[in-house]
Amino acid sequence: MTKRRLEAKDLFKLQSITNPVISPSNKDALFIRTEMNEKDNKYYSYLYHVDLETDEVAQWTHLKERISSPCWSKDGKYIAFLSSRDDKNQLFLLSSKGGEAKKLTTFEKGISSFHWSPCSKKIWFVAPLKEGKSWTDDPEKEENKHPEAYVVDKMKYHSDGVGLLPKDTYRQIGIIDIQTEEAVQFTEGNHQHSLQAVSHDGKKIVMGVNREENQDFSFKQPLYLVDVESKEESILVDEEGYFGGAAFSHENDYVAFVGSNRTYENATHDEVYIYNVQTGVREALTEGIDAPVGDYSGGDLQQGASAPSIAWTKDNYVYFQLSTMGDVRLYVASLEGEIYPATPENEHVYGYDVAKDGTFALAAISNSVFPGELFKLNLTTGERKALTSFNEQLLEEIELVEPEPIVYKGAKDWDVHGWLMKPAGFEAGKKYPLIVEIHGGPHTMYANTFFHELQLLAAKGYGVLYVNPRGSHSYSQEFVDAVRGDYGGGDYEDIMAGVDYVLSENDWIDHDRLGVTGGSYGGFMTNWIVGHTNRFKAAVTQRSISNWVSFYGVSDIGYYFTPWQIGGDMTDINKLWDASPLKYASQVETPLLILHSENDYRCPIEQAQQLYITLKGMGKETSFVRFPQADHNLSRVGLPNLRQTRLEQITGWFEKYI
Repeated sequence: MTKRRLEAKDLFKLQSITNPVISPSNKDALFIRTEMNEKDNKYYSYLYHVDLETDEVAQWTHLKERISSPCWSKDGKYIAFLSSRDDKNQLFLLSSKGGEAKKLTTFEKGISSFHWSPCSKKIWFVAPLKEGKSWTDDPEKEENKHPEAYVVDKMKYHSDGVGLLPKDTYRQIGIIDIQTEEAVQFTEGNHQHSLQAVSHDGKKIVMGVNREENQDFSFKQPLYLVDVESKEESILVDEEGYFGGAAFSHENDYVAFVGSNRTYENATHDEVYIYNVQTGVREALTEGIDAPVGDYSGGDLQQGASAPSIAWTKDNYVYFQLSTMGDVRLYVASLEGEIYPATPENEHVYGYDVAKDGTFALAAISNSVFPGELFKLNLTTGERKALTSFNEQLLEEIELVEPEPIVYKGAKDWDVHGWLMKPAGFEAGKKYPLIVEIHGGPHTMYANTFFHELQLLAAKGYGVLYVNPRGSHSYSQEFVDAVRGDYGGGDYEDIMAGVDYVLSENDWIDHDRLGVTGGSYGGFMTNWIVGHTNRFKAAVTQRSISNWVSFYGVSDIGYYFTPWQIGGDMTDINKLWDASPLKYASQVETPLLILHSENDYRCPIEQAQQLYITLKGMGKETSFVRFPQADHNLSRVGLPNLRQTRLEQITGWFEKYI
C-alpha cells in the first residue's frame, strides 16, 4: 500500500497514551488515552485498565471529560482520579471491580492534587481555599455582580495560562473520608501548600510551603517532614531553589526528592536527593552525573503526560528519568551510589511506573517516528512488550521521515548535536529547500521523540534541521549555562554553524531556499537571525521576545528572568536594548510572519505588536496573525482548531516565499 503524506489535521488522529500506574498487586494497571475532538474542538481523555496477566486492555470511562492523576488505593479496591467533567477538576472514586465513578468533591475551586492514605479509607488532597472560607461553603453567586478592581501589591501577580492570580486564596492540605465525604482542613495560614508524599504507615507527610511574607524575589519551596498527629515539622530542605516530587522508601527510612539550587539560576541541573529520616542527613545521589534529572524534551503530541519524579522498590532502589544526549531514559540508582540506565538510547520515556518488587516497569515510550504507546519492560533482561497500539492504524497510512543524527563543531569548538530530516518522498539528484527549527526555553531540548510539526514540514517537501545549541539541556552543566548572558552570541553561532555543516555535507539542499522558525526563545532567536543575516528566504517567529526592555515589566516572569538570562535589569537599559532583536529591525530583509497568542502572559503579545508595527512602518515584508483564547502553550495544548490554523500559517508562509 502506498502511504500518504502527513497532514496538519492528522493531529486529530494521533492518540496520546500516558500516565501508567501499577496496582498494589502488580496484576493490573491503569493509563490514560487522550484525543483531540475535531467536532467539539476539545481534548478528551479516558481511563483505561490493563490486566497484566492476560495483557487485555479495557476502556473504563467513556464520558467527554479530561481525566488525570489516576491512583490505586493501597488495598487495591478503589481508584481515585481527577476529572473536569463539571469544569473544575474534582475528585472521583471508582471501584476496581468496575461500575460508575462516584464524585467525592464539589469544591468551588476544584482539587489540585491528592494522595491516598495507607488505610485506603481516606484521601489527602490539596485544594485552593479562600481566606475565611471552608470547602463546603456554598459558591458565591455571580448574578448581578459588578466587576471589581484588582489591586496589585506584589510583583508575582499574574501567570501565563491563569491570568490574574486569585486574591486571598491559598492552597491548603486536607483529608477526605471516602465513605462520609467529610473533608477536614489540615494546614492553615495564608500560604501556598503542596502535598508531596504520605508515608506508608500514614504517620508522616512531606509538605512544601514557603512562609516568607514577601516572595517576589524568593525562588524556593522548602520541604518539611510533618508528623500527622502532632503536626510537628522537620526541615528536609530550606534553601533557594526548586525541590519536589518527594517519595518515601518502602520502610519509611528515607525520603527521596528531586530539585536544584540556584547556582546557575534556572539552568541548574536537577539532582536526586536522599534524606535519611533517622539521622536527618541529606545527600545528592546523582551529583556524579553531568546531566539533569527529569524530562526536558520539547514536543507537540503528548497530552497531560506526567511521570513520578521518583519510584522506589522494596529493595531501596530508586528509579527516575534522566535527560541525556537528546534522550529521556529511565535510570536506576542504589543508595550506595551505583547508577545505571534501565532503558536504551534513541527514545523518549515520557511516563513510567515501577513494580515494588523491581521486576518490571510500565513505560510510555516514543521515538522520532513513533508517537508513543505503553510497554511492559522486564527490568532484569531488558525485554519489552507493547501493551497498546492506538496509533498503529495511522502509522500504516502515513509516510514518516527518520531524522539523521548529526554532530558538528559550534562556537568555542564545542560539539553540538542535532538532527537532519530529508523531505518525504526524497529523490536523489533533486534539490530541496531546508527549514531550520529552533526550540524554546532556552533550557529545554529537542529529543528522540515524535514531533508532529517537524514531520509535517518534511511531508510538505522540506528538509528540516533542528539542533540543540548551547543553552539546551541533556549535555552538561557548562553547556546549558553557556547561553545565559550571551543571547545572540554563541547560541547564534551554534545554529548557523549547523546550517553551514549540513549545507557542506548534503548536496540535495538548495542553498538559496532556506527558512527558519521557532517559538518563545526560538522566536527570539528567529527575530535575532533575520536581523543579523539575510541567508533565509522566509521566517516565521512565534510567541517571541523582540524587546527585553518592555519584556522586563510585562511578562509574568520578566523582572527576574531578564537578569537571569540577559544579565541586566532596568538600571542597564543599554544592555537590554543591545540584546533586543527590535534594535536591528532596520537590517531585516527576510519576509517575516509573526504568530502570537492574545492571552500570552509569558511573552505578551505587545512583543509581537512592537515588531510588526516597526517592520511594517519601515516597509518590510511582514504579516501578523493573532490567536484568540490562546496563551503561551498554543502549539502544545491550545484549542485544536487554532493549532491546525497555526500549522497552516507556517507552511503557507514558507510555500509562498520558498
